[in-house]
Amino acid sequence: MIKMRNKYKISFFEIEINWLIAVCVLLTSAGLARLGLWQLERAGDKYEQRRLLEAESSQNAEPIESIPLGHLHRANPDIQNRHVLLRGKYINDRTILLPGEFFDGQIGYGVVTPLRLASDNKVVLVNRGWTTGILPPDTPPRLSPFTDNTTITAQIYVPPENARVIPSDIDPNSWPVRLRTLEIGLIEQLLGEEVFPFELRITNEQQGTLIRHWPAVNPDVDQNLSYAVQWFAFALIVLLASIFSSSNLWALLKGPSRGS
Repeated sequence: MIKMRNKYKISFFEIEINWLIAVCVLLTSAGLARLGLWQLERAGDKYEQRRLLEAESSQNAEPIESIPLGHLHRANPDIQNRHVLLRGKYINDRTILLPGEFFDGQIGYGVVTPLRLASDNKVVLVNRGWTTGILPPDTPPRLSPFTDNTTITAQIYVPPENARVIPSDIDPNSWPVRLRTLEIGLIEQLLGEEVFPFELRITNEQQGTLIRHWPAVNPDVDQNLSYAVQWFAFALIVLLASIFSSSNLWALLKGPSRGS
């Protein structure tokens, strides 16, 4: 008759193993861990699909003028992160600074420069990225203006519905102005004309690009990562529970009782 239960002792550690139960525990833990790996694989696939889609969208960016006015609203899911093509010229003397933005642990400015479109003379707000200049005090920001006519690609950024708008106290006669948040209505008043209703974040390696400090567009992988963590945790719990129930590990961790 095969002996299914054996006791083992290593120094103070003692464990009793029922091999049939041990095999079941290992298979269960392996199955749970495999589910975790599957969720990680799904997250990786989604991320790669999004990366390829972004690359294709950037290469096939449509002129911003081709977007119907009726599509320019928050509720339209096709607007967020949409790649667009811009042809025109930066209005460098009307650059807007967004103080208190960070890159690589350094504080600086977000730089938003209006661009006048060559086709219809309308104005769009191009966020060119991050630059230094806040510390030490009164340090002028490095704006690196681009003065020639240009053709660039950018992504439309739609802020969340609950985005906080912080009022700015500015001097409209002193440029570049500093705004705590990008208020489209206020900017229209400063410029004296209508502008495109959303911020345009310039893509990499374009004329006028500074440091693109915004977080990457996250594919919808958070749920997969959460499930993966849960499955790995379940696998670990099964293993630990079986070890604690069949050994003196818990007693060793607790140490000797008081008074003994």
